[in-house]
Amino acid sequence: MRAPSIGLTLLCAVSAAAAPTFTKDVAPIFYKNCVSCHRPGEIAPMSLIDYQSARPWAKAIREAVATRKMPPWFADPKYGHFSNDARLKEQEIETVEAWIDGGAAQGDPKDQPAPPKFVEGWRFGKPDLVVDIGQDFRVPAGKDLYKDFVVPTNFTEGKWIRAAQVLPGNRRLVHHVHVYVVSQGADDAKQNTKPPAAERAPALGGFADIEDGLTRVRDDAPVIDDACAADANLPNLSGFEEGSLATMLPGKPPDNYDVFGDGSTAKYIPAGAKLRFQIHYAKVDQSDTDRTSVGLYLVAKPPEKPLRRVDLRNRFFLIPAGARNHEVKRCYDVEQDKLLVAITPHMHYRGKDATYELVHANGRREILLVVPHYDFNWQLQYRFEKAILMEKGSRMEVTFHYDNSPNNPANPEPSKAIRWGDRSEDEMMVTWTETINISPAESASAASK
Repeated sequence: MRAPSIGLTLLCAVSAAAAPTFTKDVAPIFYKNCVSCHRPGEIAPMSLIDYQSARPWAKAIREAVATRKMPPWFADPKYGHFSNDARLKEQEIETVEAWIDGGAAQGDPKDQPAPPKFVEGWRFGKPDLVVDIGQDFRVPAGKDLYKDFVVPTNFTEGKWIRAAQVLPGNRRLVHHVHVYVVSQGADDAKQNTKPPAAERAPALGGFADIEDGLTRVRDDAPVIDDACAADANLPNLSGFEEGSLATMLPGKPPDNYDVFGDGSTAKYIPAGAKLRFQIHYAKVDQSDTDRTSVGLYLVAKPPEKPLRRVDLRNRFFLIPAGARNHEVKRCYDVEQDKLLVAITPHMHYRGKDATYELVHANGRREILLVVPHYDFNWQLQYRFEKAILMEKGSRMEVTFHYDNSPNNPANPEPSKAIRWGDRSEDEMMVTWTETINISPAESASAASK
């Protein structure tokens, strides 16, 4: 009767010995996929840098990786291939699950690799140049606020930028930031510019109001849910708008303009340019100050191709009260051959899903990206593994759906019809893309590959 007991004891001992440990098996996974956010001073609620910090969260970690809630990634895997796909591999998920199911042991400290080195606050290391908003700005309590800060760069010569990171001065206050280049002269064609808040309402045909720097399309404005079918001669429902130089969005990593990793692409800031920081300060209970900055990483020589941000918006939709699956569309007729490098969809609390389809000049349809479950808390950029050729005469069709019903737990006002607005409680229909203009010869070459 004792032999089976001894065998069972030996089997358990062997199983325990074979269970993954933090130091040998799990730390490498966390270091590669998680600690850029899950470390002291970053946006995540806990650190995964060491065993002592990670162990109390073992059950929550298991659920997050098993359900693929973490790392956040929302693209439907049936469409497109993306170089920044953050999903853990199945083997990595199984290793984390086995570690926790086996008791979440620490293991031998000698097995643990050295953690990644980070420069405080900066993902790419110390920037070559840092420009801030020029003041310690006090944010009032009790309401959302959009604030524009225009500051000089004092550049005596143009600068090519390989990467940029917006660094909030106060993470509690700053919801998101766009940094635009404001320039004059012959170099304007290379730049990203945008008017300040006071100029945006007239630019919308007079159909918008501004309060505290926040724009909102009025209830009596024309309604165009499907801008692909007609634009009623309303502004910005066709073509594109110039985008920003750099952004900080929830869940989005810093901007990397060297998209192919070979120095062939970058963005440009001309001599004498100014930077416009457009900052959305979230509603907080207690007033505090902020001094947000942007770090710039330079290249030594001009790239072969400037990288350009192309923005698409529909500001004239109306989401009825209680609507569970309201559709809004926007199309972009491509005016010259270009490569599409990345897509970032943007909605607010009622955002439900997003689909991007390219109709090529020959009529062939190609689904580029589907985000079946949009999450306002993680506004991710989807960067293509291979740049997509958009030839002149092709059309990008963008389709968003919104849930304005009581079944949406994030919905602040399901009984209210919703229009475009900068406040998080209003809605947006925005696509930010990164593109590279190419010649017809380059387009023909890309099409043949």
